[in-house]
Amino acid sequence: MANGAKRFNYKHYIRRAHRYLGVFIGIQFILWTLGGLYFSWTDLDEIHGDHLRSNSQKQFSLPARSAAPVEIVNAVQATFGATRIEKMYFVELLGSYFYAVEYVMDGRRSTVLLSVEDGSVRPAVSSAEAVRIAKDALADAGEPIDLIHLTADNVGRHHEYREKPLPGWAVNFENDVTVYLSAETGQVGAIRTDKWRIFDFLWMLHTMDFEGRDNINNYVLRGFSILGIVTVLSGFTLFIVSSRSLRKALRIINKRA
Repeated sequence: MANGAKRFNYKHYIRRAHRYLGVFIGIQFILWTLGGLYFSWTDLDEIHGDHLRSNSQKQFSLPARSAAPVEIVNAVQATFGATRIEKMYFVELLGSYFYAVEYVMDGRRSTVLLSVEDGSVRPAVSSAEAVRIAKDALADAGEPIDLIHLTADNVGRHHEYREKPLPGWAVNFENDVTVYLSAETGQVGAIRTDKWRIFDFLWMLHTMDFEGRDNINNYVLRGFSILGIVTVLSGFTLFIVSSRSLRKALRIINKRA
C-alpha cells in the first residue's frame, strides 16, 4: 500500500447505504404495515357493506307460461343485431322476473332484460326505479340525498364503482352510504361506506397503484420491493462484517482447520 493511502472502509459504505435505504424504504414499510393491520383487524363483510343489506329472501318460480330460451335469443338477435350471445340468466327486478342476456354487437358488450312471460324487452332502469331498488337493498336505508347517473365518461379507473357494469346509478344516502347498481339490469353491484373508502385508500398505498388501485404488477411496487430486499440484505451484511463474536468464531474455526 502506498504511503499515506487510506484503507478502503467497506463497513462505512455498507452502514451508510443501509441507513439511507432504511429511511427511504422505511416510510413505505410503515404504510404497508398500517395497511396490513387495518386489513387484518376489520371484518371484510363490513368493508363490502354486507351488514347493511336487506335480509329479504325471494324465491324464484317460473310462470305457467314462459318464453323459451331460444325465443329470447332470437328476439335479442333480431332487435339489437347481436352478433354473439355471451350469457343468459334469470334476475328479479321490482317484483318481476326477467331473462338477462349479455350480448356483443360491433365489439361492444351490453346487457338487456326480457320478460320471462312473453319475451318483451324491458327499458333501462329509470332514476325513480334506481332509488327504489337502492332503498330495498338496505335494511335501514333512510332517505337518499343524491342520485348520479354513471357512464364511462364520469367513472375513472379509481372510482368506487370501478370494474362494474356501465351505465349505472349511484344512490347516496345519509351517513355516507352509497348503493351502486346497473342501469341495464337493476342489480346492485356494490355498497360503499367510509370503512370501504379507508380500505381502498390503504389498498392503494399497499399496491402503490395510485391510479387504478388494483395493478400489483406496476413498476413502482416492483422497484420498492427490490429496494426492500436490498435494505434487508444490507442489514444482514452489516451485522456480519461488524460482529465481533462472529469474527472471533471464524478465527477459531480457521485455527482448527
